[in-house]
Amino acid sequence: MAKITRAPIARVGVDLSKRLFQVHAVDRAGRVVLAKSMSPERFFAWCAELPAGCALAMEACGGAHHVARRLRLLGSMRG
Repeated sequence: MAKITRAPIARVGVDLSKRLFQVHAVDRAGRVVLAKSMSPERFFAWCAELPAGCALAMEACGGAHHVARRLRLLGSMRG
């Protein structure tokens, strides 16, 4: 497993499921900053603290539309 750094998060990948979201965040150099499972509510609270300009990627599924709408309400996603 990659070493976890404390650099600012630049990109986040999330695997959606019903009970836990698997989150993988990296800095601008691609070094792992965070790799853990979170409940959906904890994930949304965590996303509210992400830096401006952070890219978030998730799978394309029916649940992704719901997650995207909630993230837009937080101001975490643009356009």
